[in-house]
Amino acid sequence: MPEPKKISCFILHFCFLLTFWICEGQTLQNIASRKTESLNGKWQCIIDPTNIGDWREIWLEKKPQNKTDFVEYSFEGSPLLNVPGDFNTQINEITYLEGVVWYKKAFMYQKTADKRYFIHFGAVNYTATVYLNGKLLGTHEGGFTPFQFEISDLAVNGSNSLIVKVNNQRLKDGLPGLGYDWFNYGGITRDVHLVSTPTSYIEDYLIQLKKSSSKEVSGWIQLKGASVSQSVKVKIPELGIIYTTKTNSSGKAPVEFSSKFKLWSPDHPKLYKVIIESETDSIIDEIGFRTIETKGAEILLNGKPIFLKGTNIHEENPLTAAKAFSQSDAIILLTWAKELGCNFVRLAHYPHNENMVKMAEKMGLLVWDELPVYQHIEFAAPGVTDKMETMLKEMIARDKNRCSVFIWSISNETYTSTPNRNEALIELSKKCRAIDDTRLITSVINNQGYSNNTLDVNDPLYNYFDIISLNEYIGWYTPWQGKPQDTKWKLVANKPVIIAEFGGEALYGSHYGPTDEAAYWTEEYQEQIYKDQIAMFKTTPNLAGVCPWILVDYRSLGRMHPVYQNGWNRKGLLSDRGDRKKAWYILQEYYTSLDTK
Repeated sequence: MPEPKKISCFILHFCFLLTFWICEGQTLQNIASRKTESLNGKWQCIIDPTNIGDWREIWLEKKPQNKTDFVEYSFEGSPLLNVPGDFNTQINEITYLEGVVWYKKAFMYQKTADKRYFIHFGAVNYTATVYLNGKLLGTHEGGFTPFQFEISDLAVNGSNSLIVKVNNQRLKDGLPGLGYDWFNYGGITRDVHLVSTPTSYIEDYLIQLKKSSSKEVSGWIQLKGASVSQSVKVKIPELGIIYTTKTNSSGKAPVEFSSKFKLWSPDHPKLYKVIIESETDSIIDEIGFRTIETKGAEILLNGKPIFLKGTNIHEENPLTAAKAFSQSDAIILLTWAKELGCNFVRLAHYPHNENMVKMAEKMGLLVWDELPVYQHIEFAAPGVTDKMETMLKEMIARDKNRCSVFIWSISNETYTSTPNRNEALIELSKKCRAIDDTRLITSVINNQGYSNNTLDVNDPLYNYFDIISLNEYIGWYTPWQGKPQDTKWKLVANKPVIIAEFGGEALYGSHYGPTDEAAYWTEEYQEQIYKDQIAMFKTTPNLAGVCPWILVDYRSLGRMHPVYQNGWNRKGLLSDRGDRKKAWYILQEYYTSLDTK
């Protein structure tokens, strides 16, 4: 049992840690345009599966002082981990670890008087506690959104020691919770940067079209620092725009101007160079302009109806069976989506890395952004709704200037029987709309009724959302009750319908046994599911888009069949090596046929 002194120290440490978590402010936007030093590369690590590192005070990096001293840990001689990257696929012994790994990076620092300095993390899964030179910087919960800590007054000239305690253990009151159908990759999974800014700097900005307008830009610029009362300019050189505005006493400046834009679309993914200048700082971004709205059962992009041809993607490179994070990872996955014929991608079931979002925008793919509010979330547990709101704000803050992002999805497959579910999601939808009313909002369900070949979509949530989004696996988990083309629908509202998931599993190359029986996991069985689904799509009312589950086979420990799954969800249209299954060609042909109508 720990000594009383150790318990007191731990309590104080926890309280201090909590204070930093609550007080940490807005994260810097557009890191790529700022002056940065990459802290990626090799980091030393200590594997701590029993989570005793806090008692050992690893962050203090104690060394023996006398001949009789010993310390039961050391970063010297420790294994090395690549950052960004998950720890599970780098060290065989911790492939299935859900627990603590301590990371250390030494970096050089030379402070300049007219600068401020931040450590910026693209994401750490799931909780991160960060120390600099033995002092606590703060903590962050959530595995898929960025966060930062200022180090201007804590770093020393010369060598500095940055230590991060990473814990990917699932939490009952976490987001996601204890159960989910993908691999729980732990570690510092995205880029880490040392960022320098002027003492008064551009912290954040929003530049986008007003709702329903193709000409009027509405937004704002937020300055932070000692001198925030400044003139600010927005320049778009290609359009000859130089717009000048002024901040208020809190450093926020309104942006309102008009122009004739070439609108972004999947066929013409036009981006403009946008320069934001204050008296002390400047930022460059590439921003596209488009409108997105609904009218009855239709989704309108730039005022014209669009049918959404999509695919679901997990943040995993199947060729390496590891967490995806790089631009090259994004190109591989998104090129496959384009070859399939997609005009949008659903980045399931959490915000993916910025390389995915930015590359999709350049390649002409609309993006569905989603929170990790998945299945058995404990909505009534203390603090859960606060975490939902925090992650929502972090997701929107990062991606709000990406015109390809057309929808905010705030949950997937939650259950009406879960206490406080409806109230929590309705309230979150209102907060989402208050932050950004220019995009569509949805919440994906799978609790529709199905009897007498009729789908009864009656979830009351859809009175509060723009899109009726549902997952249905008829032909796989549920047998057809009649001819697919004769399927009837009951909808809770006259709104656009997106079938956000459908499909079935097949092991690439499996053609053995009766191909009309699911038990043999054949490509032919999966192929028939897609043929039947497409037959149903052709008679589905209000259908505005479809999105199969999933582009590529991906790792999931709950998939335990030793022959056909072996730890992989096999619903991919592509195998874990990128091989095309028979169903790929069925969906590709369907998407191509829609282009000729």
